[in-house]
Amino acid sequence: MTAYDVSDVVPSAAHIEQTERYAARNYHPLPVVLASGDGAWVTDVEGRRYLDCLAGYSALNFGHRHPRLVRRAQEQIERLTLTSRAFYNDQLGPFSQALAELTGKDRVLPMNSGAEAVETAIKVSRKWGYLAKGVEPGRATILTMRGNFHGRTTTIVGFSDDELASADYGPFTPGFASVPYGDIEAVADALDDTVVAVLFEPVQGEGGVVLPPPGFLQELRALCTERGVLMVADEIQSGLARTGRTFACDHEDVAPDVYVLGKALGGGLYPVSAVAADDGVLGLVKPGTHGSTFGGNPLAAAIGHEVVGMLATGEFQERARVLGDRLANRLGALVGGGVQAVRVRGLWAGVDIDPELMTGREACEGLMRRGVLAKDTHGSTVRFAPPLVATESDVDLLAGALEDVIDVRVARRAGVTPGRPSPA
Repeated sequence: MTAYDVSDVVPSAAHIEQTERYAARNYHPLPVVLASGDGAWVTDVEGRRYLDCLAGYSALNFGHRHPRLVRRAQEQIERLTLTSRAFYNDQLGPFSQALAELTGKDRVLPMNSGAEAVETAIKVSRKWGYLAKGVEPGRATILTMRGNFHGRTTTIVGFSDDELASADYGPFTPGFASVPYGDIEAVADALDDTVVAVLFEPVQGEGGVVLPPPGFLQELRALCTERGVLMVADEIQSGLARTGRTFACDHEDVAPDVYVLGKALGGGLYPVSAVAADDGVLGLVKPGTHGSTFGGNPLAAAIGHEVVGMLATGEFQERARVLGDRLANRLGALVGGGVQAVRVRGLWAGVDIDPELMTGREACEGLMRRGVLAKDTHGSTVRFAPPLVATESDVDLLAGALEDVIDVRVARRAGVTPGRPSPA
């Protein structure tokens, strides 16, 4: 990567002060101001480089400014960017066909943000329940899982059990019920005649890369089929090669009735999301019953089509698998020495640090000082999701930095100076 020009730059402190003054504080960012990115690495306004181990919550699976995606976006920007679906455009058809074939579904409905795709999946699930299953009008129920994270709209936070996300935003949309994640018996008990869909994450990302019990996805598939309920997989973070397979559901050879996709579908360049399902579900959506000004626009479709083409080679799925194995081995060695548990699926890891040692935020601040950017969640858990273009040395850097952060804190707690012999 070419050196970043730091001449005449506004210092980080000034950017942070300006942002804090004028931008609403909906996040609690680390005190780093990024100015450029290339592959798995980013550079701040003072020229310091960092390994990006958040990757835009998996939106940057292909890294920052992937040349193939940038080239395709530039080509389309010079031709046509927006029509709205009041008209046809020459990019939406090819993209829709490619994504339908990738998911094995008849149709796709492109949207923009992940939350918008989840809202779309909720709407089409209810419509299917009334028109196909015969649920009494106004009584459709969607079953969700505790610990979920599907977005930030009023409807979505209403069925979240994260009080920070939902506090002071009610009243909430009715029609949802919740069961413990991975508990197939609880799902079975909750499936009454009003339930039209089970909405779940194959891996709960925001929850700390929480994996379902082995066999749960297969059991859920069989149960949904038996009871006549849609199986709706939110693969917004877990899909598109992050876990070492194209979709996280592939790890148990399961095909849901509905895929909800986003984040990496836009290649880190543009917000692109979609719902994919067969004609029996998406065929019920008629003109005028749903829409989006930007959904399916030619720029989004061109980028999304290129992403699907990149996934078709299997290269990124294999990289996630191989690098993930390396990451699992390195992080697993830390368990018992300040780390309580590690969960890894592909190049995606959740690390539970001993809360008596430090918070997840403190760990991320320590990592930042060592040139690694990551994000904490739920107290003392840190998530790692480097771009899939990362190298083996990048993975080693990540693990080594975390080990150093923990060793320093353990040593301080024991009253030992790091790097020196312990007192007799």
